[in-house]
Amino acid sequence: MFKNISKGQWITFGIVAGLYLLWVIWLGNFWWLIGVGIIFDMYITEKVNWTFWKKRNPVGGKQTKLVEWVDAIIFAVIAATFIRLFFIEAYTIPTSSMEKSMMVGDYLFVSKTSYGPKLPNTPVAFPFVHHTMPFTAATRSFSEVIHNDYRRLAGFGKVKNDDVVVFNFPEGDTVCTNMQERSYYDLVRSYGRERVVSDKRSFGDIIYRPVDKRENYIKRCIAIAGDSLKIESGKVYVNGKLQKEIPGIQSKYLITIQGNSLNPNAMEKLDITPEDIEGSGSRLVVSLTAENYKKLEGMKFVTSKEQVGWSKDERDPSIFPSDEQYTWNLDNFGPIWVPKKGTTIQLTTKNLPLYKRIIDVYEENDLAVRNGEIYINGAVAKDYTFKLDYFWMMGDNRYNSADSRFWGFVPEDHVVGKASFVWLSLDKNKSFLSKIRWNRFFMGVK
Repeated sequence: MFKNISKGQWITFGIVAGLYLLWVIWLGNFWWLIGVGIIFDMYITEKVNWTFWKKRNPVGGKQTKLVEWVDAIIFAVIAATFIRLFFIEAYTIPTSSMEKSMMVGDYLFVSKTSYGPKLPNTPVAFPFVHHTMPFTAATRSFSEVIHNDYRRLAGFGKVKNDDVVVFNFPEGDTVCTNMQERSYYDLVRSYGRERVVSDKRSFGDIIYRPVDKRENYIKRCIAIAGDSLKIESGKVYVNGKLQKEIPGIQSKYLITIQGNSLNPNAMEKLDITPEDIEGSGSRLVVSLTAENYKKLEGMKFVTSKEQVGWSKDERDPSIFPSDEQYTWNLDNFGPIWVPKKGTTIQLTTKNLPLYKRIIDVYEENDLAVRNGEIYINGAVAKDYTFKLDYFWMMGDNRYNSADSRFWGFVPEDHVVGKASFVWLSLDKNKSFLSKIRWNRFFMGVK
């Protein structure tokens, strides 16, 4: 039966089947072993034409140009989808929340294998599109006809303190179609629930998105599961220790200058972009790294400078958990404990605002408070055991970052991957070849 099978065919089959078996073992779903039979037929028996769009024995021995193009496109789509899903994916930095560590216009690769690739919750989706079809405002690019529970394959490690992480925005489960750049919850905090629900003209329809179709965010992981975090006068303490110095972190400074604006040479020397400047005239609030702040010493046009921020006795109602019991702000926050899987805590009406969304939304319990008592799934609850690990994410541009200080913890099932390296960087404020930041090519992310 196999007399006409060449040695080369057997070798090719062996290599392909071997790689496929390794993938099945990694996946941990042995139903996929059926694919070995398909591979055997493709390379050995050739009973079924699996590439049905091609003729097996075309006239002249060659396929038409159209068939060749279709073949190439199908192969490219399958290969790219496989690589994006299991190994590495390209992202771009759209906002300045991570400057100066990550710049607006940076194109980077994110490693899925660093923490283990997360299998999609909604595998039925239009390829290379995140949550909305191209050229539409709110048409879904995915179907929930198949919905998988959270599952992550084995990776090379776990999320560590100070890793730069890409994750699905936790509050992005609900958005308004006319203001998709902000979460529904943020809009409710700003405008009130009644107006957001009723004012369709301004806010549009309210839609839900599964975990893997929520917006992708990139931040630095300040604290991992089990850590305690506190922010005092803008300084971050994790487990009682001051966070290690990170060169790209920016703070805000009020500077007074001679003249009505910073000249381009000064902006370039201080690595300042228009997004880093607030105000106009001779008094400006500027975002700077500690290193660039020191450079102001030698600049004669700067007449005064001081760091600005929130005082300890100011409460910002937009700061997590947006509860009057907590008088926190951007610069003075906590202490707060980051939940760890399997750990049990005592629940009180005092600490419930910190963990309410975890219990109710992320871990899908029926939570209620009646007559001063906490009920979980209909029973009085004095304590709670967490089912997932959680993380605390913050942007390096501390005063221009919508991060965990505003919306809380990031569940482990929202983590996408670890930022690996920048492969291209373009400065939108410049033109032609000067747009290219050559010094950032293939720069590792730290």
